[in-house]
Amino acid sequence: MIGFIVAGLVIGALARLFTPGKQKLGLLWTLLLGLAGSVIGGVVANVLGTGGIFELNVLGFVVAVIASVLLVGTAEGLAARSKR
Repeated sequence: MIGFIVAGLVIGALARLFTPGKQKLGLLWTLLLGLAGSVIGGVVANVLGTGGIFELNVLGFVVAVIASVLLVGTAEGLAARSKR
């Protein structure tokens, strides 16, 4: 479980690096969105038969980063919209 949290933090940090513009998300939201991206990546890898949901593999990691980038972008968009 600790490895899953660390992977979520790393994936969330990578998502912030790949998301253009300045992000105003805190560390907690980065972690949570990274964890959500990790679960999505694990589910996709499991569906494709390349590994389990909590198993770290290349396809799951790539999908997790892509999903996290989309989640961070969506969260930033919602945060900017609510501040108006």
